[in-house]
Amino acid sequence: MAIEQLPDGRWKVDVEPIKGKRFRKTFKTKGEAQRFEATCRSKVIENREWSPSTADTRRLMGLIESWYDLHGHSLRDGLRRRHKLDALAKRLRDPIASRIDPQAYAHDRRVRLEAGASPKTLNNELGYLRSVYNELRGLGVIKYENPLALVKPLKIQERELSWLTNLQIAELLDSIRTGCDNPHVEPVVLICLATGARWSEAEKLKATSVRNGVITFSGTKSGKVRSVPISAELEKRLAKHWKQHGPFMHTITSFRRALARTTIRLPKGQAAHALRHTFASHFIQNGGNILTLQKILGHSSLAMTMRYAHLAPDHLQDAIRFGPVLMPTKRSVDSSSTLATSKSKKPRNSLGKSGV
Repeated sequence: MAIEQLPDGRWKVDVEPIKGKRFRKTFKTKGEAQRFEATCRSKVIENREWSPSTADTRRLMGLIESWYDLHGHSLRDGLRRRHKLDALAKRLRDPIASRIDPQAYAHDRRVRLEAGASPKTLNNELGYLRSVYNELRGLGVIKYENPLALVKPLKIQERELSWLTNLQIAELLDSIRTGCDNPHVEPVVLICLATGARWSEAEKLKATSVRNGVITFSGTKSGKVRSVPISAELEKRLAKHWKQHGPFMHTITSFRRALARTTIRLPKGQAAHALRHTFASHFIQNGGNILTLQKILGHSSLAMTMRYAHLAPDHLQDAIRFGPVLMPTKRSVDSSSTLATSKSKKPRNSLGKSGV
């Protein structure tokens, strides 16, 4: 028979639709076995070369390796991503990739969150793992859908962006000039404050990156080249510095030490990045255009730049102009009283007192 029940209760299919094409498979229910038999008979009649696909039993680490060989190696942070993905696969005990359990993943995420991992880090890892499945499916390496497609990322509480006042900028520069033994720190700080560059972008600059009053940043986070004008004074200062001291190097540690010697206290993770926020915040407060700021900072979407929109002078004035009047002036009180009095007087009409 094509279908028979085994002693353990499962159902075995042994079907040979045409001579030389024989298929065997075991199922938990009789219905599944019958559907498999019918599929085999119909498909082989339509296409003699057809055969049922076998279960994909490749492990998650094997899938990550395939992703890196075919796609990940071309990414700027591909090797870093692979290390994170390998660590995740080990924590999940390297399951069969097609059967990865969303609950097991969610449990691992909870354990790491309680251990101190930030929600943003965990969301990045979820994105990396989803990318493995999506890229390999697009390349035809796997045929099944992403088993974590319905797992939602963690909600992240937006933090207030920290930026420096003019007095704090002066204090920081004074700390660098008087107590820093690394001559490269001050020019990198000045570049960040003058252009809104990320610390890594400023540190990678060379003498050839500054020409005709314009700094050109390459190797940026978005992968795009952008140019930002600078003052003639800063251009001369950078040219003199590179001629005397050579390219920038080993600056971030010295900068953090100089910052620690000041009274400035910034949230964790915003030390050097506060310089970028400082440029953007002052730019908007001084009346700069939000679209121009997007181009200067190199944001791929305007939504990122809109974080600074609340600092615009017009935006702040609107809160005063259009908000409720909490402390009315004497003039507004008198006007309101006059209006109320005028409304209380009944107008005369030609019909007499009764008005009918």
